[in-house]
Amino acid sequence: MSPGDEQGYRDYQGYGDHPEPGQTRTRLPDPDPYGGAPRRPQRSSSRSLITVVGVVVLLIAAIAFANRGGGDESTTASTKPDQPKTAATAPTGTKPLTTNPGTIPSGFPHTTQGAQSAAANYAVTLWSDGMIDTANRHSIIEAVADPSVVNRLKSAFDANYSAAFLKNVGLNPDGSVPRGMTLVDRTLPAGTKTTSYGADTATVDVWCNTLFGLAGESSNNPVTSGWSTVTFKLKWNGRDWKVLETSQRTGPTPITGDNPVSGADEIGKAVKEFGGFTYAR
Repeated sequence: MSPGDEQGYRDYQGYGDHPEPGQTRTRLPDPDPYGGAPRRPQRSSSRSLITVVGVVVLLIAAIAFANRGGGDESTTASTKPDQPKTAATAPTGTKPLTTNPGTIPSGFPHTTQGAQSAAANYAVTLWSDGMIDTANRHSIIEAVADPSVVNRLKSAFDANYSAAFLKNVGLNPDGSVPRGMTLVDRTLPAGTKTTSYGADTATVDVWCNTLFGLAGESSNNPVTSGWSTVTFKLKWNGRDWKVLETSQRTGPTPITGDNPVSGADEIGKAVKEFGGFTYAR
């Protein structure tokens, strides 16, 4: 073998038997081009023993960890008393009121949360399409207002729903909806905040999104959405929270999204098919 033929080979001197002086050193390719497995250094028996013992120790530790807490395979993590229970984020609030569909919720508890629930429900009712008709409007006010202010609130809301207002929004003089149109008047509370609370009175802000307009091909008042905060001053009458005063201001208003605007038919259909909610937390 010429010196040039030795490139790419390793000298395994020092592993195995040392060649005697005068003997020819054999250089083997790594790996063996003839299909043999590459030669590896011999490991001492003590080093191999240490490795085996380490593996056994790790296996024993893994088995002990897996069986921690008992050997009953049928016991799940959710039933083990020594392990924390996980659950989705729970909504705040107590059990909602039990009311009949189509009625105004009542019987709110004498608590801060009860006042907030009453205010949110009253916002939904007092700013709805049910307020357009005069007789129905008066019935709603009688149901939610304290008796001491019923007449005053009737007069205030009657002024809001004047003949001029009805004409401006495209309704008939009696408040009825023109043929081929769908009235959309719906309030959606986004949150509530108690600004003051006492034994018999509470003041609550309700942040709302309101949908209002006439859905129809020939409508001059298409359905739009707006944001406002309605403030309620409430009185505890011994059984329920009732309205003493209401006021309203614009905002907070978020930036309008880039959703495509739906057509009048789709809006009108949605209002008829999707019933409104009450908001007793």
